[in-house]
Amino acid sequence: MSKKTHEKSPRASVGKATRARATKAAKTTPSKTSRPAASKSSKNAKARQTGNLVSKVSRDRSSKALKLPRAAKPVQPITAGSKTKAANPSPKKAGASAASRSALADGTQAPSFSLPRDGGGSVSLGDYAGRKLVLFFYPRADTPGCTKEAVDFTRLSATFAAHQIAVLGISADPVKAQEAFRNKHQLSIPLVSDENHEMLQAYGAWGEKSMYGRTFQGILRTTVLVGADGRILRVWRSVKVDGHADEVLAAAQAV
Repeated sequence: MSKKTHEKSPRASVGKATRARATKAAKTTPSKTSRPAASKSSKNAKARQTGNLVSKVSRDRSSKALKLPRAAKPVQPITAGSKTKAANPSPKKAGASAASRSALADGTQAPSFSLPRDGGGSVSLGDYAGRKLVLFFYPRADTPGCTKEAVDFTRLSATFAAHQIAVLGISADPVKAQEAFRNKHQLSIPLVSDENHEMLQAYGAWGEKSMYGRTFQGILRTTVLVGADGRILRVWRSVKVDGHADEVLAAAQAV
């Protein structure tokens, strides 16, 4: 076969066309060395997108979870004349005290009692049957006003006794406190302990008091004169200590 014939043969044309297509494909297809870089860049971009999405979701959750506190209820102002619940006496005690004061009037029967006294033992209303009896109720042992009152009655105790008039001092202090009070001021009159306030309420000597703008339940300084027949002769309320013992002695002698 001649050289000219060989160049024009179909087999040679096919081989040339195949090589041309392979060369074109090699130009359009990325090389193996460039693939990792493209893959790495794509992964970094995807990671950034994922991170941004996670951050956005976290912010959304945080904003939903964050709740503003409820507004506090407005505080009602305390107006003049208003009282707190603790300062107000219970209706039951206040009513009982008021009823006792109204029932304890001149000529009514004195409420009976039996209570411990200083030095041991007890005293009762029946112990003084046939004699007049002075009952002075004082707020607290060994306080200035109560001390003066007890000392004044002690000073006049002999005169009271000469007229067959007995005198008892009553407070809510325990017996030991009454004994210390007696010993400190050399008191000669019996001191009665009414820690449960039973006698105090019965004689209207327990009720609402106020001090320094505070209202509370306590002993009201009161004196009661009981006749020989056990009936009330006179009641002194809101007692002023100065000269009181002398006033009571004069009244007891006059009836």
